[in-house]
Amino acid sequence: MNPTGILETAKATNPLLGLQKFGQSIWLDYIRRDLLTSGELKRLIDEDGLRGMTSNPAIFEKAIADSTLYDDVLKSLQPRTDLTPTGRYEILAIRDIQDAADILRPVYDSTRQRDGYVSLEVSPYLARDTQGTLNEARRLWKAVARPNIMIKVPGTTEGIPAFQQLISEGINVNVTLLFSQEVYQNVADAYVAGVEQLAARGDVRKIASVASFFISRIDNAVDAAVAAKLKTSNDPKEQEQLKSVQGKVAIANGKLAYQRYQKTFSSDRWNKLAAQGAQTQRVLWASTSTKNPAYRDVLYVEELIGPDTVNTLPPATLEAFRDHGLPRLSLTEDIPSAEQTMKTLVQLGISIDEVTTSSPTMAFAFSPRRSTNC
Repeated sequence: MNPTGILETAKATNPLLGLQKFGQSIWLDYIRRDLLTSGELKRLIDEDGLRGMTSNPAIFEKAIADSTLYDDVLKSLQPRTDLTPTGRYEILAIRDIQDAADILRPVYDSTRQRDGYVSLEVSPYLARDTQGTLNEARRLWKAVARPNIMIKVPGTTEGIPAFQQLISEGINVNVTLLFSQEVYQNVADAYVAGVEQLAARGDVRKIASVASFFISRIDNAVDAAVAAKLKTSNDPKEQEQLKSVQGKVAIANGKLAYQRYQKTFSSDRWNKLAAQGAQTQRVLWASTSTKNPAYRDVLYVEELIGPDTVNTLPPATLEAFRDHGLPRLSLTEDIPSAEQTMKTLVQLGISIDEVTTSSPTMAFAFSPRRSTNC
């Protein structure tokens, strides 16, 4: 077989490319200078069908602190006394975001603005500040000056109004840190309202957004609550119920959030905007690396595959799925079981809302120094 044939066969059997058949885009939850300069990002696009990237301050912090790739720029900035540490960080981050956006621009163009995005996050310190979030998002949007970026805004009570306003101004937004179905619904409704405002005065065809719905950390928190109850339970029936939800809640929660997506973006209200060329705000599955070694390392990819979705993967999970992932249309499978899982959780006295707001596992999300691979 000639080399071209070998490459075509490899592409045909690549599980990552198989996800596209089910309408799902893969993005990379990682950025570092050498990924852009070595040609590796372009290779991922060409061979794995990568269609976008996400970043956060912690990812950049690790990239800068754990390598010498940024030493040249840092050295050149040393004489500047007008720059705060945040200002120096932004210069490095914006350069990488711009370069990544340029490499992904052909994806953006070929998918008619559906994919090809890179996300840059507003400061986590602004998570509870609506006006501060607005100001920083606008400033970063202008500073990067690329059509195929998304500004990441937290899905907090204060962040959602900022998100709606930004959409109405034609600024692409990745709403992040979503854990509950109710908050997701608030975000989806805010997107529709923002697009309506944009439609009243401009073109809606180029506005884009994703709603980043977190997965594996839900199971971490719920499994911890289940384990605590199992230690004190003497009721065999309760013990059976507790075991039945272990490792199941995050996927069930995601599947039911997607049901809300389908309902919201098939409504008459939305269809009026779609007729003007507006695109839906896709659900983006975040925190999809498997934290529990007892679970399959690609669990949170395989069980959340469906149309009009994005899964953003850290490098290790992307490589694992390329190696042994099994694509199938799983997101709409057995919805009654997902509903039963969530009902059982309530019967056990475990509140998903409390888990997603009060658990130390979730509290990390709003910490300015939260961990990477989230």
